[in-house]
Amino acid sequence: MQVCAQAVADYLKESNLANRGLVIGYDTRFASEDFAAAAAEVAAANGIKVYLCPRAMPTPVISYGVREQKAGGGIIITASHNAGIWNGFKFKSADGSSAPPEVTESLEKNIARILSAGKVKQLPLDEATEQGLIEYTDLDPAYFTQVARLVDLEKLRRTSLKLVVDPMYGAGMGYFKRLLADGAIELTEINGERNPLFPGIHPEPIAANLGKLSAEVRNKKAAVGLATDGDADRVGIIDENGEFVTQLQVYALLCLYLLETRGERGAIVKTITTTSMLDRLGEIYNVPVYETAVGFKYVAPIMVRENALIGGEESGGYGFRGHIVERDGILAALYFLDLMVETGKTPSQLLAHLYDKVGPHHYQRLDLEFAAGERQTIINRISGNPPDIIDGVKVAKSDTLDGFRFTLADSSWLLIRFSGTEPVLRIYAETDSMARAARLLEQGRKLAGH
Repeated sequence: MQVCAQAVADYLKESNLANRGLVIGYDTRFASEDFAAAAAEVAAANGIKVYLCPRAMPTPVISYGVREQKAGGGIIITASHNAGIWNGFKFKSADGSSAPPEVTESLEKNIARILSAGKVKQLPLDEATEQGLIEYTDLDPAYFTQVARLVDLEKLRRTSLKLVVDPMYGAGMGYFKRLLADGAIELTEINGERNPLFPGIHPEPIAANLGKLSAEVRNKKAAVGLATDGDADRVGIIDENGEFVTQLQVYALLCLYLLETRGERGAIVKTITTTSMLDRLGEIYNVPVYETAVGFKYVAPIMVRENALIGGEESGGYGFRGHIVERDGILAALYFLDLMVETGKTPSQLLAHLYDKVGPHHYQRLDLEFAAGERQTIINRISGNPPDIIDGVKVAKSDTLDGFRFTLADSSWLLIRFSGTEPVLRIYAETDSMARAARLLEQGRKLAGH
């Protein structure tokens, strides 16, 4: 970890950003605060002023803090949505966004050089604090002020909505309570204490991990359930019936909220694994839609270039114009609440309204583990035998932007790609029914030879 921090310090000095300082934050995982303190000691030893978070905070709060402090960058100790056995090291650019590929390449080169030379500077925390090189900085007030500029919190507080919130033992715990306190909203929080083991759950807000939230929504007859992942940059939604609203449906509804309810206009940026509903909304509201490979690091530059209205990905992470060019699960959830309040519709009614506009779209994903030596075999198998027909429908177009995608004549699609972080083959499908999506996944599995 100290090597990574030294690589960041070297990058900031090489890029003439060191004089702007560095924000360092962390999540609720085991020893995250200790890793963050160690990173701060390295940066301080390199003469870089550190704004160190005094407690665990969500990634979007820290990302916004980088921008608010006008810092040269940010380090976040988090493994985001991954299991409790993991922790991680994120670097944020000066605008608070995910570091683009050229920056990560520089950091990787620095890491290789440092590992070879074995040179890491470190200044004890108490000494660095006494010298003013480390300053404990609460980033919440600036973030709360920013959120209040983007959504009418007072209006939300006045509603009598009944909500259940699940921060999944992560850094988002307590934030909705604080943002929506002192009003008519009835808010229940579950899994709202720090527990680095994430007992009984995996802190990724998808259907398989939200059984407790779903049950609580039904038991309390709540209007909606809101979940955030381990570092709160992703959101998951449970409707009033306890049913999971998929990430693709949420993305389309957020776009509809911005375009129809708020009357805003601007480009939509989506990764290859997100929904074709966005293309239809782009046609209806006459806004451009841009597509990228998987990863917000590819989404963010296009959002900046096009001053895009929204950017998002299949993982449940969405970023918004006028905010940080980064995913924010807290703001996304507040926007979803505002959509409910403004339209007077429940989540299931909102989905019906969306389908009235774009037609029914149903999505499923299948994850398959594979042995390391199988990767090239799978690639050869698919590239050597591309299908002309899938599930009885002609393949109208195929591409390899990120994996193998087959778009059918009826606009359904099937995508087969490798995870960028683990030995998992992911198969995605979107079509007009859940039964057909399952059939497409099975076709994809056979294509890959699994």
